[in-house]
Amino acid sequence: MSNEERNLNEQEAELNEQMQQRLEKLKALQSEGKDPFDVYKVNVTHSSKQVKDSFESLQEAEVTVAGRIMSKRGQGKVVFSDVHDKEGKIQLFIKIDNVGEDKLKEFKSLNIGDIVTATGSVFKTRTGEISVRVMKFELISKSLRPLPEKFHGLKDPDLRYRHREVDVIMNPEVKDTFIKRTAIIKYIREFLDNKGFMEVETPILSPIAGGAAARPFITHHNALDIDMYLRIATELYLKRLIVAGFEKVYDLGKNFRNEGIDIRHNPEFTMIELYEAYADYNDMMEITENMVAYVCEKVLGTTRVTYQGTEIDFKPPWRRVTMVDAVKEYAGVDFNEIKDDEEARKIAKEKNLEFKKELQYVTKGEVLNELFEEYAEEKMIQPTFIYDYPVEISPLTKKKRGNEEFTERFEGFIFGRELCNAYSELNDPVVQRERFMQQAKERELGDDEAYVIDEDFLHALEIGMPPTGGLGIGIDRLIMLLTDSYSIRDVILFPTMKPSQSK
Repeated sequence: MSNEERNLNEQEAELNEQMQQRLEKLKALQSEGKDPFDVYKVNVTHSSKQVKDSFESLQEAEVTVAGRIMSKRGQGKVVFSDVHDKEGKIQLFIKIDNVGEDKLKEFKSLNIGDIVTATGSVFKTRTGEISVRVMKFELISKSLRPLPEKFHGLKDPDLRYRHREVDVIMNPEVKDTFIKRTAIIKYIREFLDNKGFMEVETPILSPIAGGAAARPFITHHNALDIDMYLRIATELYLKRLIVAGFEKVYDLGKNFRNEGIDIRHNPEFTMIELYEAYADYNDMMEITENMVAYVCEKVLGTTRVTYQGTEIDFKPPWRRVTMVDAVKEYAGVDFNEIKDDEEARKIAKEKNLEFKKELQYVTKGEVLNELFEEYAEEKMIQPTFIYDYPVEISPLTKKKRGNEEFTERFEGFIFGRELCNAYSELNDPVVQRERFMQQAKERELGDDEAYVIDEDFLHALEIGMPPTGGLGIGIDRLIMLLTDSYSIRDVILFPTMKPSQSK
């Protein structure tokens, strides 16, 4: 047996012993008629923050607080204890003169992690710490599993993500991240609602996987006896609502893609897609930069953030660069001088670019996009809109006015990562069908993430959709940037994990 295995066995034995001791304490309490799990409701009058913020008016007033015991110190006739609640911590002052000998002994027997309620008067200790002078307390939930030892904390990423509840208890910065996450989503909604957008809900289960180039999760509906797909995007349903006449709509919710997991990808993730009638991709650029800046100001009080050691300024206007110009700058290839597909393929071969299909089927636009991803994308550190994408890789987008090789599409990049994708939406049903047919050919050539034909969507376009601008933003990625989180898993409460192997 290795030293590592021996240490793990010793730690497991110690944990089991501690849990057994706590279980015995619980049984003793239950035998005395003091079952902490028999408490149903507690009349909490103040949070820790309320006590501290209103100290002047609460001094010597009686309050009732509740929370988890995170530390105990002192001996003899006095015990100090830090209790954590949703808004912070408050110190409890437990003295034999106030609670009696038996209750002081009882409090000393409590474990770190136990949840208590305490009633007493608010005061300030000699060291200046606002505290509660406890007159009575009650154990209202027993912690049977010890929390990680505070000095070492909970650092193992797998354990942190798998047991997020412990991660939040032990790491205040994690709790703060998720408080900010809720605020960010709140202010995104507020920004759009103030601009007259209507939030809607579109299906999560669909008979086809449409609206994006991605691999779906497949499930089966027993009553209908058909396969169905968890949504990979909300685009096609939302554009059908534009056809219906709603004019400004958005859906903020979960999408699902059956793909790999890394620091920027989780199979279940949060997206917002919004669509505005009578608008184009220029309007979507303005909405994007103004919305992100609005959220920054509301949540952080500034448009400047530090992400992984780099200062990023979200103040509008963001930089705007065509894909052709970005490739010229960072890859040294001027696509204004590339005549045809064959010439582009030669460059692809020289640059050792890789594609999902054989090089003989690769187009000029696909080479341009691959060069951008290979040479330019990671250079987009400050907020930048890369616009005018090749028509071959943008099947739901209108062609660029004055140049039909390109489309009116942009993606927003920050810190070398894609944040959003937007179009002047294609609303010609004849051209849309042609684009879908071309995508079907791409599937035959090996691209299993190519778009599928959605006849219901084509039916809607045939009824008539006005000129429309559309935008999709990865909410998790935005939250990563605004909370300085390295991995997408750090901003998803319960990220996708392999099943635990522990017994």
